[in-house]
Amino acid sequence: MGNRRRVAERGKTRPAVIGGMIAVVVGGAGFGAYALYGGAWADDGTRAASADQKPEVKTGPLSASEVTTTAKAFLTAWQSGKVTEAAAATDDSAAAASLLTGYTKDARIKDVTLTPGTPTGDKVPFSVKATVSYKDTEKPLAYDSALTVVRRTSDGKPLVDWHSAVVHPDLKDGDKLVTGEAGTPPVKALDRDGGELTKKKYASLGPVLDGLREKYGEEAGGKAGIELRVVRGKSAKSDDLSDKTLLELSKGTPGTVKTTLDPALQAAAEKQVAKKARSSVAVVRASTGEILAAANASPGFNTAFQGSLAPGSTMKVITASLLIEKGLASADKKHPCPKYFTYGHWKFQNDKKFEIKNGTFKASFARSCNTAFISQAPKLKDDDLTKQAQQVFGLGMNNWAIGVPSFDGAVPVQSAAQMGASLIGQGGVRMNPLNMASVSATVKSGAFHQPYLVSPDVDGRKLATASRTMSAGTLSQLRELMSYTADYGTAAEAMAGVGGDAGAKTGSAEVDGQKKPNGWFTAYRGDLAAAGVVQQGGHGGETAGPIVAALLKAGG
Repeated sequence: MGNRRRVAERGKTRPAVIGGMIAVVVGGAGFGAYALYGGAWADDGTRAASADQKPEVKTGPLSASEVTTTAKAFLTAWQSGKVTEAAAATDDSAAAASLLTGYTKDARIKDVTLTPGTPTGDKVPFSVKATVSYKDTEKPLAYDSALTVVRRTSDGKPLVDWHSAVVHPDLKDGDKLVTGEAGTPPVKALDRDGGELTKKKYASLGPVLDGLREKYGEEAGGKAGIELRVVRGKSAKSDDLSDKTLLELSKGTPGTVKTTLDPALQAAAEKQVAKKARSSVAVVRASTGEILAAANASPGFNTAFQGSLAPGSTMKVITASLLIEKGLASADKKHPCPKYFTYGHWKFQNDKKFEIKNGTFKASFARSCNTAFISQAPKLKDDDLTKQAQQVFGLGMNNWAIGVPSFDGAVPVQSAAQMGASLIGQGGVRMNPLNMASVSATVKSGAFHQPYLVSPDVDGRKLATASRTMSAGTLSQLRELMSYTADYGTAAEAMAGVGGDAGAKTGSAEVDGQKKPNGWFTAYRGDLAAAGVVQQGGHGGETAGPIVAALLKAGG
């Protein structure tokens, strides 16, 4: 029978019969009791699982050791060019293997050195130093990235949470890195006075310059150079993100594209957003639609042109025009502003539950009374606000052609409570600073002029139009409402000292998960119209208002 370990006999026992099975208890009840249920003990005394028993899955937070060990294994394999091994250390090995293979093959990156930093919880930062090589041209590449370690649900194994941004922070999932002759020649973007626009000079213009290159690079007469680029995948393109140059190995010959940006106003806009985190602003010429400035405190994404945010009470400019046209409100006539108004089973209220007794519509507009607008919802059709936004203000038709990617606003047809919420810029309504600057410009000029960054004369493109204008009486009252708000209402403090023919409207938009609302402000002065937002900033008059007012002053 072969060698058998001899177990010392501690005393004789009698076999116990339980359920037709015999279990011999040797050296304690626990040993034999386990054998009773079909388990087995190995020679070293450890328990071996039965065939139908699942192995224990580790759960709970990752230990510091698990995080560092997993990160080290991934980074070491990647640095060594062991793509399969590196991909296996992630939770999406197929996607990781594809991108890491392309990192060498398509992006032509070699001599990679990856240096991990100090972990913060499950996140591990690391630096990348490498060389990009294309034919006879080489250039060093250096950047910082980060990875996050997660525990796989099925077996508890710690793995790198795979996203393309692990390889490079500018990558979105589905993007890839490519080095070669650029498909699009570079462009030299100029301001309206002929000065060159650069990222170094104007931090916010990175996405704008990328968009100008993508749109006008080939037709501007330039010649492509060799560069490392982010080539956007379908999901990123659906978000209107342009391909992006990460490293230029050899310069191409740029073509020239002239924009409508005013250098003084652009510099002032950059300065203003630098004072407020998560702020964005846009300035247009009311009579023409020319974009004179646009800036973002977070320069990686052009919120000023491409943001999609609830505009809060700045939307009341459009709603007020609708109510006046339909005879449901008039600037100097009495208008209800109760503490509460219920519509579509939702109970709406004003900020701090204020009310205005026996007040006019002008007073309600100036103080931004929500119930003054929602109280009129029962008298409106579900699509009235949508039509007003499209037909008068040129919004929400997805047809603006400003010269670079932009979002044209959205005012979807909604019903019941959501329709009521739309009247005050909540619900499904979405805007950005350029959209709301255009709203003020429409009020000031009397007609919609689609904003544009590059003159349509450059490429013969057709600008969007609105199908009708407001009546003279409606327009006069709307200007009166905005002027009164700038002088005596919620915008008065921000607009103090602006002077001239001016009007404004404040707004704040509640967002799920945010402690503070997004603060909005839209205004005009003379032939300038501007709007801004400070995300998670609070009341618009206190946050976005000073930014917009400063630019109206700077514009003379």
